Amino acid sequence: MSHHLPESKIPAPCIINTGVVVNKLDMRRLLTDLGRVRYFYTQDGECKSDGEGNVMEVFANPQRSTLVANHALYLNLCSFDYLELKQSPQKETYFDLVQEGSRLRLIPLSTPMQERDERCLNVSAIEAMMEQVLSARWDAEIDDDPSDLF
Repeated sequence: MSHHLPESKIPAPCIINTGVVVNKLDMRRLLTDLGRVRYFYTQDGECKSDGEGNVMEVFANPQRSTLVANHALYLNLCSFDYLELKQSPQKETYFDLVQEGSRLRLIPLSTPMQERDERCLNVSAIEAMMEQVLSARWDAEIDDDPSDLF
């Protein structure tokens, strides 16, 4: 006699603005496009360090460290057990990376849309500059062309 339990399909979590994220891939997706942040590092409720910086890299590698120095944050998700997604009373989202008695709070100073717009503006400015450089070079080549001499 065989007993088969019905397969129960549990839907994937849906987290909107607040909740706990344990999946490293989901944590990475949330943190990768943070850009500039204000951070607070606490141990056992006592603030040990705070400042501002740019999130440079988000990765999961048990052989590497999370590093915060020189206004740059390199976040190793293996340094943390989970991420708490929260909102301030002003409805601004922030992220707490938690591991035992320590917590790294990241408060975004820009939104992903602002970061994307800034990158697009930078690309547009570079393209415009390159167009001017190439145009000036072509003008110089035309001016130096000996076939124009009579």
